[in-house]
Amino acid sequence: MDALHNQALRLTRHPEDASDIVQETYLRAYRTFANFKEGTNCKAWLFTILYSIFVNKYRKHQREVDTVSIEELEQTFHRTLTDGDWEKKFVALTKSELDWQEPELNQALAKLPEDFRSAVLLVDVQAFTYEEAAAALKCPVGTVRSRLFRARRMLFLELKDYARKIGLMREPPS
Repeated sequence: MDALHNQALRLTRHPEDASDIVQETYLRAYRTFANFKEGTNCKAWLFTILYSIFVNKYRKHQREVDTVSIEELEQTFHRTLTDGDWEKKFVALTKSELDWQEPELNQALAKLPEDFRSAVLLVDVQAFTYEEAAAALKCPVGTVRSRLFRARRMLFLELKDYARKIGLMREPPS
């Protein structure tokens, strides 16, 4: 068990995560003990299971989008955004003939929490009405509006440099 824990600690660099992986390794070994071939190296079998669990967790973590708390978003917004016309500029940005398949746009959308991303995709990309989006998302229209407001703030912060680069926004005067 110590050897497994030490290996897990080297892989994860966090004692709690290492303990979780070792525990899951033993659980999986118990459940799949019928797959163990008698006469083979049990330690190697356990290390294989441990590594498999680590890789699966790592890959799952890589697919997960980092989320931002609403409070953190508000602080970032107020700290970095001094432009009072951000919403008009965002609407101009979304109403222009943007290719939503552009990598910059896809990356910005991917950073949004799922609920916010869904609202933006339905309303701003697919041109659904608020009512249609609310029906599709199975939530009140006010919730859709709230999600859009916050999502648009996040997107504006992510895309303002891109908008300047493609000429949709002018550089602020120095």
